[in-house]
Amino acid sequence: MKAIAYYQSLPAEHPESLQDVQLAEPTPGPRDLLVAVHAISVNPVDTKIRRNVAPENDDAKVLGWDASGIVTAVGSDVSLFQPGDRVYYAGAIHRAGANSELHVVDERIVGHMPKSLSFAAAAALPLTAITAWELLFERLQIRQGSADEGQSLLIVGAAGGVGSILTQLARQLTGLTVIGSASRPQTQAWVRELGAHHVIDHSQPLSAELKRIGIDQVTHVASLTQTDQHFEQLIEALAPQGRLALIDDPQQPLDVLKLKRKSLSLHWELMYTRSLYETADMIEQHRLLERVAELVDAGVLKTTLGEHFGTINAANLRRAHALLESGTAKGKIVLEGF
Repeated sequence: MKAIAYYQSLPAEHPESLQDVQLAEPTPGPRDLLVAVHAISVNPVDTKIRRNVAPENDDAKVLGWDASGIVTAVGSDVSLFQPGDRVYYAGAIHRAGANSELHVVDERIVGHMPKSLSFAAAAALPLTAITAWELLFERLQIRQGSADEGQSLLIVGAAGGVGSILTQLARQLTGLTVIGSASRPQTQAWVRELGAHHVIDHSQPLSAELKRIGIDQVTHVASLTQTDQHFEQLIEALAPQGRLALIDDPQQPLDVLKLKRKSLSLHWELMYTRSLYETADMIEQHRLLERVAELVDAGVLKTTLGEHFGTINAANLRRAHALLESGTAKGKIVLEGF
């Protein structure tokens, strides 16, 4: 089968950083689906692994943790899907990625694709939707509905992949006042379009930006990028007993003692935890993807597809990686078809 892989960690611009290869077709395990991949999207995790994780034993390493496609076969213990189902999912970080014509994935982390979306539009959603959902409702413990009305959420990096769906979830499903940060006019406009009540510029001091829009402090923060650069300002911006959640990998250590004075809590979100450890509640990712599909089909949520980069091949994936690494991407980058 066709696939895109790498054999050594190289800069995105290098012609061998990602290569078109031929690999053997995978065989599904008992709980696995075999999926014919129709579309993929690219996430920062792809670029981080390509830069920092060398393939083992000189084998080809396949990236890609967002896909949509059609189930072609199922394992002996599968009960949630059958051949012919259209599905979308983010996969598991410890298994081969989905940048290939065929892919195997555990059914417990897969959802039926939204009926109203194309394969490309659906592929933009899984990883970021799972991350945003878990961060908002499980890590920050926000309740759906109006129970948290009067409280507020600052989303740092609201125009990116996770921010684009988190902004929608918070605005559509909760009573929070949603403040998104973005640093460029086009990304600020995107965040407003997604439903943020307010948009501030994270290239400026955050407390000053919050005061500019008439907000002294916020009760919750979702820090999606450059947490180490904003950490002091986030502590200042949070109200006493507030909650801070993050998803990025700070380059500098965070001094958590600084949270103590305000009794602030710190929460880390990694959407791969359930699949890595096959936790007892692993199937929750299937359930939340099913719920997201319902919300999309009902018109409550929309895809976060930002740019379509054409066919799934090495050259287009190298371009996608380079754009993500530039920090200027808006929404999700999607590729479709082999």
